[in-house]
Amino acid sequence: MSIISKDIQKAVALLTEENVVAIPTETVYGLAGNIFSEKAIKSIFSTKKRPFFNPLIVHIPSIESLDGIVTHIPEKAKVLAKAFWPGAMTLVLKKHKNIPDLITAGKDTVAVRVPNHPVTLELLKQLPFPLAAPSANPFGSISPTKAKHVANYFENDIKMVLDGGACQNGIESTIIGFEGEKPIIYRLGALALEDIEVVIGKIEVKNKKEDKPDAPGMLARHYAPKTTTFLVDDVANEITKHIGKKIGVIVFEKSTNNTNITEFILSKNGSKQEAAAKLYDTMHTLDHLNLDVIIAERFAEDGLGKSINDRLQRATFSS
Repeated sequence: MSIISKDIQKAVALLTEENVVAIPTETVYGLAGNIFSEKAIKSIFSTKKRPFFNPLIVHIPSIESLDGIVTHIPEKAKVLAKAFWPGAMTLVLKKHKNIPDLITAGKDTVAVRVPNHPVTLELLKQLPFPLAAPSANPFGSISPTKAKHVANYFENDIKMVLDGGACQNGIESTIIGFEGEKPIIYRLGALALEDIEVVIGKIEVKNKKEDKPDAPGMLARHYAPKTTTFLVDDVANEITKHIGKKIGVIVFEKSTNNTNITEFILSKNGSKQEAAAKLYDTMHTLDHLNLDVIIAERFAEDGLGKSINDRLQRATFSS
């Protein structure tokens, strides 16, 4: 029996009973639980096999809901929230004392965002508590952008996937923290660096930290297929290194015109937004084809290309 359902009231009931429910967002599907339930939060970590040193993101229904979550909002954080919420931006701010250390990996900050998905916004409005929701995949694996991806991972481990269709953005939120009043990008994501800088000016990127990461998504190896995968500038040249193997290829907009491979073009019209939205679904598809190797094309380092490369870099071996 499928655990996929569109029933928001069922999700409300399960979450209220301290269960974990997978929820849709515009970025990826999340594995959600009541932030004030130790049982639910521990279940998120155990279901994902996620280490406790990796903090979770708290999801709230509105900017106004921040008051009960954080103690201080820097001026630039207010500007960013007004500009991009609801949306694919997470802010790391000084936490209120009522936020459990389990969620924040013992840190005095909490990652929080207002997701831009009608189903989950309605769910959040009906709940008397916020939801912690990391991506709904086993730790380190490809993030899910469709309900069926989650069900494939956790059919026997959770009671429900709330179906909100395919995720519009397809990669995780951009995470912005603060050193004093100065904003810092901790994770590149679905909100492009250039769009942020239009609003608040130049911003530094510090998006790699293995030991006690400040935010999710900072570990070097993440978002990874089971199939050996390479990220390269020259796909055609890389193909010649794997003659005789079953090869899958991910390219941005131009075909390799090689009939001996399985090829996916992310955006024939050259849209990085479309490419980002299709990236994880394409990786899921290729990872289930029993291939010997997957070869991914590196994007130009502008706009969402920078975020897509970040995901591919953490999922692959450079060649």
